[in-house]
Amino acid sequence: MANRILIVDDAAFMRMMIRDILSKNGYEVVGEAPDGAQAVEKYKELKPDLTTMDITMPEMDGISALKEIKKLDSNAKVIMCSAMGQQAMVIDAIQAGAKDFIVKPFQADRVIEAIKKTLG
Repeated sequence: MANRILIVDDAAFMRMMIRDILSKNGYEVVGEAPDGAQAVEKYKELKPDLTTMDITMPEMDGISALKEIKKLDSNAKVIMCSAMGQQAMVIDAIQAGAKDFIVKPFQADRVIEAIKKTLG
């Protein structure tokens, strides 16, 4: 069975890029959300195997959403995405429970590597 993935990013073209990379590699994208608040709702509803989460978003940022998702499901697998390779944010995300971190612009092989590693 294909691994079910939720994509969270406020930029529609970024969600599209990740969706393309994932579907070309046999993953099933079960949902998308444009902000952290919707990400938490979609996570509850869809229970994906993995979530890709942008850090900088309106409403609720990715790290806050990650913390909420981890409260709901301590085993949640979340990979953070950000254009700003800011060390502090990466550290915050990892401490909050992120499994990995990918930097925009996405390189398909790095995205797949992070997903394979996280899903085990």
